Amino acid sequence: MAVIAPSFKPVFALPHSLADLFLDFAAPYGVMDAPDLTAARITHVAPLDVAQQGAFSFLSNQKLRGQLLDSQASVIALTQADYDDLVAQHAVNELTIYVCTPAPYLLYAHIARRLYFNTAVQAGVHATAVVAPTARVDATAQIDARVVVGERVVVGAGVHLKAGVVLGDDVVVQDGCVLHPNVTVYEGCEIGARCIVHAGAVIGADGFGFAPTKAGWLKIAQVGRVLIGNDVEIGANTTIDRGALNDTVIHDGVKLDNQIQIAHNCEIGKHTAIASCVGIAGSTTIGENCMIGGAAMIGGHLNIVANTVVSGATAVPSSIEQAGQYTGILPLMLHRDWERNASLIRHLSDLRKRLRGLEKAGSANDVTKIE
Repeated sequence: MAVIAPSFKPVFALPHSLADLFLDFAAPYGVMDAPDLTAARITHVAPLDVAQQGAFSFLSNQKLRGQLLDSQASVIALTQADYDDLVAQHAVNELTIYVCTPAPYLLYAHIARRLYFNTAVQAGVHATAVVAPTARVDATAQIDARVVVGERVVVGAGVHLKAGVVLGDDVVVQDGCVLHPNVTVYEGCEIGARCIVHAGAVIGADGFGFAPTKAGWLKIAQVGRVLIGNDVEIGANTTIDRGALNDTVIHDGVKLDNQIQIAHNCEIGKHTAIASCVGIAGSTTIGENCMIGGAAMIGGHLNIVANTVVSGATAVPSSIEQAGQYTGILPLMLHRDWERNASLIRHLSDLRKRLRGLEKAGSANDVTKIE
């Protein structure tokens, strides 16, 4: 098999001036030393070590400081301290504009967003789309091929429904949302403004509700909805179940990675970020500004307080009432070592009983000696 060497291929956008790209950044994040904002035209973003003219790059990791010396980027965002160090080494590139800011990474994120996310919506409904007669689709929305829009659906201004999206009856998608190919939103669910839902996500499928009987499992009707706030991003193939009675709620600013499962009647607080492959069982409430690492397992009917960090692959079987970082992961070890340790873990309960017995016996002997 041929080995494919890694390489960097820029993704080019239409040229932008710094003045355009910097709009709305300086006020919240503070550009300390703004150069002539008309002196460069930016066409792409790139890492420091491979950046060429037309590229915007940044330094936020001190381990990469040496890459500043040879970078050919047109614009580099960095802290004042890093720029002063560059000056002290007489390594300033006269062809590069250096932008000093306390938040280089945030400036990069802002620049990249303005550079690549400004694709205009092409208003109109594709000939192969099926839109119910009772649906209300704003005239500025773009409805692509094979989209299905159900009865009484509301699609807001500037919404882009990409190929194969399905909106069930009574769904609401507010202004500025982008639903990528093959997203499915079941009946009655609502999505707030400026949300991004990536390909294959399913919003509002039935929660996993069954009542045990002697004859087997009896399905319980799931009559709640999924309510999603503003500025939420939902990753590819993530699933969010509708509520059994009350609604499943995803609040403003939540960021969900790919392949996450959120069960019925969960509530996710504002600006919480959850990484891929996390499973959250039903009726769990996660507070604001939490971070949940990849493949964490969150039990049902529990609460996680705001500002909590749960490390990847950690199991959370009970409520977390005090904010902090929680980790429950055994370190990597050789398989034979794991087998030995696993054997000990299986016998921990018996060892505990024996230890308590010895402690009690020891206490009794001590009493006898004193008497």
